[in-house]
Amino acid sequence: MKTGILGGTFDPIHLGHLILAEEAYDAAGLDRVLLVPTGCSYFKEDQKVTDAKTRYEMTLLAAEGTEHLQVSDMETNRPGNSYTAVTLRKLREQYPEDELCCIVGADTLVMMSLWKDPETIFSLATILVAARKDEVSEKGLLEEKRALEQKYGAKIELLPVRNIEISSTQIRELVLKGRSIHFLVPEKVEQYIRDHGLYRG
Repeated sequence: MKTGILGGTFDPIHLGHLILAEEAYDAAGLDRVLLVPTGCSYFKEDQKVTDAKTRYEMTLLAAEGTEHLQVSDMETNRPGNSYTAVTLRKLREQYPEDELCCIVGADTLVMMSLWKDPETIFSLATILVAARKDEVSEKGLLEEKRALEQKYGAKIELLPVRNIEISSTQIRELVLKGRSIHFLVPEKVEQYIRDHGLYRG
């Protein structure tokens, strides 16, 4: 099995995340994509993040009805900070025969050498990079790719993806202002946000 892993805060998960998962699934010939909501992100310690259980439930709703999309509670059930290296070690134990592929944005790739145990990440997974030119220049992206390949022996593939201008921050701000988020998130996620009074301040 070739398993893609798309992690994120997913606060909330939106159609941009799902389109990225689908495009990676097609372009890289994946058998499935695991959506992994972050438990506690050490990159967002200074930000208010919705509780893990709520974000996990929204992610489950978003994946409903798509057989090759699965949701993991691996990070939301783990106490303390979430680290990709730890998650990949656990997934390697869980799926010893699978080829693991981390799906990241171009802006994320240029930060990965600063993550905890980058050598573990690059040894356990191929990195599939959604190469959006608005995030990082093509020249800068190729330079970072070469540097990581040389330093860590990283396996990095660039995936052409559509530029989807949707962000979780934008969605939270729209809800706070009482504006519509229809067509930005799956209908069941929109209903969940409404039913639970999320992002209203």
